[in-house]
Amino acid sequence: MDLKEKIRVIEGFPKEGISFKDITTLLKDKEAYHYTVDTMVNICREIGADVIVGPEARGFVLGAPVAYGLNVGFVLVRKPGKLPAETVSYEYELEYGKDILEIHKDAIESGQRVVIVDDLLATGGTALTVTKLVEKLGGKVVGLVFAMELNALNGRKTLEGYDVHTLIQYDE
Repeated sequence: MDLKEKIRVIEGFPKEGISFKDITTLLKDKEAYHYTVDTMVNICREIGADVIVGPEARGFVLGAPVAYGLNVGFVLVRKPGKLPAETVSYEYELEYGKDILEIHKDAIESGQRVVIVDDLLATGGTALTVTKLVEKLGGKVVGLVFAMELNALNGRKTLEGYDVHTLIQYDE
């Protein structure tokens, strides 16, 4: 299945010069959504995931069904103040400022094999932050699986040393 055909591209969103890849059109297409999740499940099974971690919000939409398909747990990574129990946080640099992500302190067991699942690999900053959170808790990041990758933003370079998989690649 050509998943690229299922992604709506919106030029100039959220600002001029951006070519936004809208995954909602893939998600509403039941065959494309199933194919995407099933493909990610197969990749994660080969890697040997004990648990799937997904950053908000689209990481939830893909990561949770992948975890279900593998019969493993799913762990949320969220913005500050969104998780109810004790958390561990990690601050990271954005193009214009900083941001923070959090994970529950008891979400990952030491030595667990973790695969991070999300919709998009762009610069790799969010994904690297999630890896740091997992590692802070003693987990071993054995792979990162994304639906899409924007090659021009060099996210793989940011994630050098990690096993990265993507289903769709954009060169522009």
